Amino acid sequence: MNLSQALSSIRPPCQTAMKETHHRLDTLLKPLDSLGRLESHLIQISGMTGRSDFDFSKKAVVVFCADNGVVDQGISQTGKEVTALVAANLTMGQTCVCHMARVAGADVIPVDIGIDSDNIIPGVLDRKVAKGTGDFTRGLAMTREEAVTALEAGIGVALELGEKGYHLLATGEMGIGNTTTSSALTAILLDLPVRQVTGRGAGLCDEGFARKLAVIERGIALHSPDPKDPLGLLSALGGFDIAGMAGLCIGCAVIGLPVVLDGLISCVSALLAVELNPLVRHYLLPSHVSAEPAGALLLERLKLQPLLTAGMKLGEGSGAVATFPLYDMIHSIYVGMPRFDDTEITPYERYSHI
Repeated sequence: MNLSQALSSIRPPCQTAMKETHHRLDTLLKPLDSLGRLESHLIQISGMTGRSDFDFSKKAVVVFCADNGVVDQGISQTGKEVTALVAANLTMGQTCVCHMARVAGADVIPVDIGIDSDNIIPGVLDRKVAKGTGDFTRGLAMTREEAVTALEAGIGVALELGEKGYHLLATGEMGIGNTTTSSALTAILLDLPVRQVTGRGAGLCDEGFARKLAVIERGIALHSPDPKDPLGLLSALGGFDIAGMAGLCIGCAVIGLPVVLDGLISCVSALLAVELNPLVRHYLLPSHVSAEPAGALLLERLKLQPLLTAGMKLGEGSGAVATFPLYDMIHSIYVGMPRFDDTEITPYERYSHI
């Protein structure tokens, strides 16, 4: 499915299913709305899937791995070779998100969408668009055609996993330098100063942080991207990992598959997807507030309320996977808890507040 077809295939969430799920939650043997956002997220999921009977028994985090040419400007502590090394570790279950996913009963699916290497990493899905992006201080990060290809790669992964029976996906990423690309995109999308939306990433010293800020400013000045042209913005300043996650969000919206967002970079990707089609927002589930400066700002722009505030900024989809057990818990309550009709207890009444 190409990008145009996908964007035109997205439909609003099913209101009937949402009403059914809301009613069922109200009949459970507990105070009304007492599980807060867990209940509202469950209602949202029913709208996405179009069903009031759903489960989360098969879930995965999809980790898009890609390199960024802007690393040549010295904006990270480590070199691009680390991206391929971590991608390999993802296949061996050795990264943080792998340990978390095992506890959560989820699969980890790494995707090479732009690693700067000729080597094929066993166990990594090969969806490589190119061997990393260009340095956006010297030219475009990618061509517009490459941006579309990367988005369509993410859409394709979503459709493939939907066909394999997954019920819940999460977006993850791995790419040295991608807090720089995501901060550059965020500054344009939110129309905010670079310093306000940029953090130290994996831990830059003062000199490194100053260089990172200057590099982003140079890239923006060079391209003067239009915030109303998501493809142009992605082409000028983005990364293949960001494009892949945006595509995954679009693909999930097409097939009614809930997708849980991770932190800063996932949310930038989601916002790009929403800019391409606002209906995508109805298929997004926020996990946590990233400790990166723009984390809360992006969620506010997306009008999403997260489940966790834990000061996380690891990436890999780790924050999203941290919420998987919460979804399992609320689902267990939803399908297994007694109802007021099963007891002699008088149900709570819902009152409207003036």
